[in-house]
Amino acid sequence: METKEIIYCLKKIVKPYVQNDLAFQDFGRDTDFIKDLEINSANLVDIVLDVEDEFNIAIDNDSMDNMLTVNDAVEIIKTKQREQ
Repeated sequence: METKEIIYCLKKIVKPYVQNDLAFQDFGRDTDFIKDLEINSANLVDIVLDVEDEFNIAIDNDSMDNMLTVNDAVEIIKTKQREQ
C-alpha cells in the first residue's frame, strides 16, 4: 500500500479522537498524535486497535509505544504488512 493511501486511511481513523481541529487541518507525516492533535493515551490505544482492524495487522507493545507521529504509524504499518 502506498504511503499516501495509508495517510488517507489514518486520517479517517484518527478524526473522531482529535481534540485540536485546527491542527487536524494540517494532518501530515509530521503530525504528532498527542502534542498536535491532543489525543489522550487511552484514545491512542483505540486508534491502534482501529489501525490493526483497518490494515489487518497486529501491532506489538513496543511498536505501539513508538507510534507517536503519523510518519511513525506509516512506517509501522508498512513493516507489519511486509512481515505477513
